[in-house]
Amino acid sequence: MYSIYHFFKHLIAKKATLQAVEKLESFPFSLKILSCRNNGVFPDLAIRINSDKSLFTGGELIELKDSKSYTVSSFNSTLPTGKKAISKVIKGENSTIKRQMEEAGDVILSLPLRDVFYLIRGQRQNHMKVALVHGSFFETVKSNSLISQSFEQVLNERLQEKGLDIGDNVKNLLIDIFSEQENFSKVRNVDKASVKLRFRIMTEVKAEGNILNPKKYPDILDDTINLVIPCHSKQEENLTVKRFSTVFNLSQFKQLTIKHHLNGNFTVFQQQF
Repeated sequence: MYSIYHFFKHLIAKKATLQAVEKLESFPFSLKILSCRNNGVFPDLAIRINSDKSLFTGGELIELKDSKSYTVSSFNSTLPTGKKAISKVIKGENSTIKRQMEEAGDVILSLPLRDVFYLIRGQRQNHMKVALVHGSFFETVKSNSLISQSFEQVLNERLQEKGLDIGDNVKNLLIDIFSEQENFSKVRNVDKASVKLRFRIMTEVKAEGNILNPKKYPDILDDTINLVIPCHSKQEENLTVKRFSTVFNLSQFKQLTIKHHLNGNFTVFQQQF
């Protein structure tokens, strides 16, 4: 059986190593759990899919975030998200990710929409916090809306500076074009240019979304490892606890609820290092 809970169990079993490795990417992740592992390409890790998806679907995508402070490192190129269509991840017949998943035995499109998690490790002085966090903790505004509103700010600033009015129809068209990251993130070739151009988005976490911040989220204690799952209803909480209790002895963890400053409640399962 595979799931983000089983992956967390693997981290708990090797938490001393998790503390000791200099770089998070050097941690000996279990290949039995994973369908792919990459370096520098989203996702860094992916969980295998279960054929029986009644309780655990598996298939979660994981990105690693390592920091020498209690600040979540920036998201480069790929915006943080709670769910991701696998079709946007396995691009092209020769995709390394696609090949790895198929070799691992996954029927990739049997789970078209994947939950995304971020394995975050922060260090400050002689202390460490580790959190395996669902992506909705960072995606409080949908990616397309975040991009389009950001470009709208740029467009409004430039129009105001130049004293121009291009009309709502043209303005809305331009904003819509730039709402999809794929529309402008491709490499562009220009005649007679000796370089190629590609626009990239870098996303930095605000204090309200920084789960390592002791002032914003004091329940995430020093020297703890945490699993953080969205909990927007009692039904959702009960299912999370059921899944967790299937894999773990719940009495060995501190269970708590933290309130996100912008996105409701999250259930946390916490254990000391």
